[in-house]
Amino acid sequence: MNKKIHIYDSTLRDGCQGEGIVFTVEDKINIVRVLDDFGVDYIEAGTPGSNPKDLEFFSKAKNIPLKNAKIVAFGSTRHCDTIIDEDKNIQALMNAETDDICVFGKSWDLHVTEILKTSLEKNLHIIAETIEYLSSKGKNVHFDAEHFFDGYIQDPEYAMSVIKTAEQAGAKTITLCDTNGGFFPDQIQKITRNVLDVIKTDVGIHCHNDTECAAANTIIAVKEGINLVQGTFTGFGERCGNANLSALIPNLQLKAGYDCIPACKMKDLTTIARYIAECANINLSNNMAYVGKNAFTHKGGIHVDGVNKNTVSYEHIKPELVGNQRNVLISELAGRTAMLHKLNKVVPDLTKNSPETVELINTLKNLEHKGYQYEAAYASLKLVVLKKLGRFTPKFELDDFHVLGLKQGTDNKSIATVKVKVRGETYITADEGEGPVHALDKAFRRAVTNFFPEIEKVRLVDYKVRILDTTQGTATKVRVLIETTDGENVWTTVGVSTDIINASINALIDSIEYKLLN
Repeated sequence: MNKKIHIYDSTLRDGCQGEGIVFTVEDKINIVRVLDDFGVDYIEAGTPGSNPKDLEFFSKAKNIPLKNAKIVAFGSTRHCDTIIDEDKNIQALMNAETDDICVFGKSWDLHVTEILKTSLEKNLHIIAETIEYLSSKGKNVHFDAEHFFDGYIQDPEYAMSVIKTAEQAGAKTITLCDTNGGFFPDQIQKITRNVLDVIKTDVGIHCHNDTECAAANTIIAVKEGINLVQGTFTGFGERCGNANLSALIPNLQLKAGYDCIPACKMKDLTTIARYIAECANINLSNNMAYVGKNAFTHKGGIHVDGVNKNTVSYEHIKPELVGNQRNVLISELAGRTAMLHKLNKVVPDLTKNSPETVELINTLKNLEHKGYQYEAAYASLKLVVLKKLGRFTPKFELDDFHVLGLKQGTDNKSIATVKVKVRGETYITADEGEGPVHALDKAFRRAVTNFFPEIEKVRLVDYKVRILDTTQGTATKVRVLIETTDGENVWTTVGVSTDIINASINALIDSIEYKLLN
């Protein structure tokens, strides 16, 4: 039986400290449900003593039925100058009514004397008193030894005395924190080994990513004997982020042979990572390991040929294991085999030498010559192929559109009118937006949403404009890439024109047609 590694997810607490990361109470409740179903052991969901939102969350969290995870309330040890029964932070932790509480305490002498402004001995007393008090109230207390590795380098004896004190006071787990994210794997390995020679309580690891070593540091600590891993999904967090659980979980379970989550849930990894990114309103990096759009993407002809013959030749695992999928890019670097692989995703019955294949490849090359690029725009590629083969019937037609720019006071507004034909009838609608593209998008949706209510969920998540020929000045041709989501799937479409509005509306219409097609 493989060794169990407990997964301690801090997305909803530490992850929220990342720039631009904001979750509503409803977001947090939904993410708790998703993480619990995925099989994580602990969900550190916020700091009840810090803000009204977390107070509201914990009041509602009591009613969330959980199958696998325990919700953890997070806070500090008692303040230096308060009585523990009267400490507002401690009472807020109690009022959260969670069975599990995590408190952090100082293990670096510099922080004790210069930040807390207290003595080393008093800090030990505060840690012991806090853990003992919460334990006496029936709580499972997890202790985060903040800045442990920095403290160990500065004064190993004192750093060790901090975690020994926590163990003696009854901490359920003790987590060693590389809070500044500045350590290398060999340092983490040596110090962790020394800790595990002394501490018998379950020991965890918490790494930040300021040197891009958070994942490596976590893995090396686990291999030394750590049995609890803290991190955030997709790795966001303060400064450069935290150890990335969407990479660590498959690394530990698929590569290193540990048990982190139920094996049947690994296929949900990509969906969960993308869902949490969607809730956080961030774009998940295409190059993110395991869950990124490019994690199993191939462009060069040699790579594509190798994957077609044997996927192991250029892929370290099967993408299906983590719920991702293989992607082959169409570009000038790809030969006929590579282009056929891409085309077969749209039309499986095409063969390498069929007349349709040759015709399609020539069509794509002509479009690329005009400025179209399908490397990142599979949705538009699919529509081009199906239309060329006569296998796609549009559900609507955009007959005409007009855009008028207005300026009222300091607000720049645009009004767009569109003429759309749906099911043999013509409809003319208008709307106002923040710029011409936004106005066109709203007017177009107004015209067709009654017929296709499923597009109400569709929204734009990214909009990119590329100038294709800088020598033409304002008459240059532009390429517009639009990334769209319906909350579950993400797709990209492309439009090209010397008119940025034309290019944009073409990409927008492709995005809606692709949604309706699927």
